Amino acid sequence: MLIGVGGAAVADCLSQCGSSFSGIGLRLNLNSNSNSNSTRIIRPRRAVNLGLCVASLVTNSDSFEVGRLIGSYGFMNVTSYSGLQSGMGMDYAVSEDIGSFKVQDVGEGSVKIRLYEGRVAQGPLRGTRVYPGQQVGGIEADMMAANELNAHASLQSSPKDAFPHIQTLVGGFETKTGEQWLAFRDNGKYSAADYAKITSEKMAKVIAGWNPFELDQTIKNRRYFVVRLLHGAMRGLSYMHDNDRLHQSLGPASIVLNTVVEKDAPYLVPRLRDLAFSVDIRYSQLEDRPNILSEGLWRRASVAGASSPLEKRAFGIADDIYEAGLLFAYLAFVPFCQAGVMDSIILRRLLENTFQLDLQAVREYCSADDRLLEAVKFLDLGDGAGWELLQAMLNRDYRGRPIAEAVVNHRFLSGTFV
Repeated sequence: MLIGVGGAAVADCLSQCGSSFSGIGLRLNLNSNSNSNSTRIIRPRRAVNLGLCVASLVTNSDSFEVGRLIGSYGFMNVTSYSGLQSGMGMDYAVSEDIGSFKVQDVGEGSVKIRLYEGRVAQGPLRGTRVYPGQQVGGIEADMMAANELNAHASLQSSPKDAFPHIQTLVGGFETKTGEQWLAFRDNGKYSAADYAKITSEKMAKVIAGWNPFELDQTIKNRRYFVVRLLHGAMRGLSYMHDNDRLHQSLGPASIVLNTVVEKDAPYLVPRLRDLAFSVDIRYSQLEDRPNILSEGLWRRASVAGASSPLEKRAFGIADDIYEAGLLFAYLAFVPFCQAGVMDSIILRRLLENTFQLDLQAVREYCSADDRLLEAVKFLDLGDGAGWELLQAMLNRDYRGRPIAEAVVNHRFLSGTFV
C-alpha cells in the first residue's frame, strides 16, 4: 500500500487536481504488525474531484473481500453553545439548571460508519484480515471525509515526517461501481474511551479486594498508564500544531491505543485519529473565507476578540488545548472511579457549569466524595501538579492557555511522580 496525498472540498489541493475520486472514506485502520496488516475502510458516496492528489492511493478493488457487519459508530453535533464569559459570576449554586445542558446541547450527527469483517483476497498481503466500512451521510459525510483525507495528506507530505502518535493513512481503492475506499494503519482496536470503560468497570472489584498491596499496585500501574496515554496524545497534538493543523475533535474516542493492558504501559503508543474536523491554520488559509466545517470555530474566535490571522491562529490552537484539557480531566477521573460514578457529560457540567472552571473549587468538592478520592489523589501528585496543569489548559482566557509542547514538557506528564 502506498501513502499518497489527498484533498478537501475547500482546500487548495482540489483546485490543482484533474480526475475524479468518487467520494472518500471516513474511518479506516490497518494493522502495522510486521507479520500482518489489516484495514478499516470507509466507503463514500458523492463524487469529489481529487485527481492527481490521490492517484498514488488507489489500488485494485479485487484485492479485498467484505464479510459480515460487525458494528457501527458516528459523530455528535453541538447544537447550541452559550460559552463561558470572562465576566461571569462564580456562583456555584446551579440548582435546576444542573440537569440541563446550560452550556451546550449535544445531538447525534447524521454521519454513520458501518464496519464489516473482511480480508485481502490477492496480492502480497493475501489472507490478511481487514475491516471495511460503509459511510452513510450524504454530502456532509463527503465533506468530512475529504477534509480528513487532506489533513492526513498534509501531515504525511514527506516519508521522513512519519510520526508515531498520528494514525497513518496507507492507501485506498476504487470499486467497479466507482466507489472509493480509504485505509489507515491499524495499531489497535481499542480507544482511550474503551480503556476508561474497561478500567472503571473493574474498579469496584479492585476496591473491594482484600489485598491492599494489590490495590496500591493497580493504582500505581493505572497512574503510569494514564500519564503515558496523555503524554503520547499531547505529542500528537503538538505535531499537528507544528504542522499547521488543528484537530478540533479531540476526545477519548479519537485516540487509538495499541494496548489497554496497564502492565504494558512502557509499550503504549497512543495515536490521534478522527481528523474529519481538522482545520488548516496556515496564514494563507486564515485569510480566506472559512468553510462550513470551521465556521463555528472562527465564529467563537470572533466573539473572543480574535480577528487578525495571528489572533485566529492562536485562538484555534488554544481551542484544541481546551478540548485536550477536558480529555485530561476525563482520563484523570473515569479510570479511577467505579462505573457510573463519572462520565464525560457529568464531568463537563461539573467543570463548566457548576464551578465555572475553578479547579480549586472542583478539588474541594471532589475531596468530599469518597468515590472520587483516587482521582483527586492522582491529580494531587507532585504537590498538585495535575491540578496545576489542568487549570492552565482550561484557562477561561484562551490567551493564558499553554501550547501543546509546553503541556508535553510539564512536570506532571514527565512520569516522575508515578
